[in-house]
Amino acid sequence: MTYIHTAAKALVAATALLASAAALAHPKLVSASPADKSEGPAPTRIELLFSENLVKQVSGANLVMTGMPGMADHPPMKIAASVSGGDDPKAMIITPKSPLVPGTYRLDWRAVSSDTHPVNGSITFTTK
Repeated sequence: MTYIHTAAKALVAATALLASAAALAHPKLVSASPADKSEGPAPTRIELLFSENLVKQVSGANLVMTGMPGMADHPPMKIAASVSGGDDPKAMIITPKSPLVPGTYRLDWRAVSSDTHPVNGSITFTTK
């Protein structure tokens, strides 16, 4: 009887541990459009999809132009953009306020899910 009782306690503890680990999961970037390190036409919007629902009020992104063709010494320049979530609670949509010119861009993002721990990352892409 003691063995069954101990085994039941261990099973309950393991289940509780797994449940709390799932509750503390941090959002992970699942996909980006344009993709990280891609080269192509200038996007009119940048879409990030995460593994968890985001808390939109504290999640966000900054778009920076890091290089222009023929201008190696050009300093990084912040690009005005709006950030929204759209209809998908796991998505972050970044819309530049002006068309992107040919160059290299870095998007620095911050994602916060219900566990309230921020996760930061970045993607880079080049427009033609």
